Amino acid sequence: MPYRRLPNTDQARLRALKTAQSIGAQLPPMELAFSQKRLFDIKAFVPQYEQAIQQYQFSRDRQGKFGKSLAEQFKMSRMYLSHFLQVVNMAITRGELKPEVRTFYGLDQENKAIPEINTEQQLMDWGKKVIQGEEKRMSQGGSRVFNPTLAMVKMRFEKFQENYDFHKDLLKTSQKMHDKVAIERETADELIVSIWNEVEASFNNLDPDLKRQKASAYGVVYIYRPSEKDRLE
Repeated sequence: MPYRRLPNTDQARLRALKTAQSIGAQLPPMELAFSQKRLFDIKAFVPQYEQAIQQYQFSRDRQGKFGKSLAEQFKMSRMYLSHFLQVVNMAITRGELKPEVRTFYGLDQENKAIPEINTEQQLMDWGKKVIQGEEKRMSQGGSRVFNPTLAMVKMRFEKFQENYDFHKDLLKTSQKMHDKVAIERETADELIVSIWNEVEASFNNLDPDLKRQKASAYGVVYIYRPSEKDRLE
């Protein structure tokens, strides 16, 4: 015997509710297989559920689109920061700067390696250290580093930081919308179960096949098990 399967996506839930709503608009109350209260519940709930889904999708799309821009800003800022430290290392090798200058950037003075910057958080941490360290070094009379200059590194980093902060806000908004949809989803499931229970109860006196046929018109979904499909073929 086929079993009833509830919708498992938001779009499927909306289809189920809108199917019941459509039939409720076509049939008079006495002929409807579920109560007028359920019909009222559907009319009140569907718009807010649909709006929540649309807001979440809009937020996700915006987040994804802005994420591409953030990735580009990350790439550029990391490159400028890395090049700056490479220039410092070359100046030390040439004897133009002393190894101790590395300590201004939070590095060991004997360590020539460029710090690992593979994540946004690493870039945030090292960007701040290098910029603040270089500003402190310059304030103490240190000679300028060129190609790239601190100003160029700082410009790229601040652009990345601005994008990074905005993207974090978008993530928070998306999560908020996600949580809202999750709550609405629970309500949708409860409403669909109530409607389908009432619909099936209305057709209980019919032959099982006819009952499922009538209920299916209201959006109730029945699934045949593999063994049952084989017998039908």
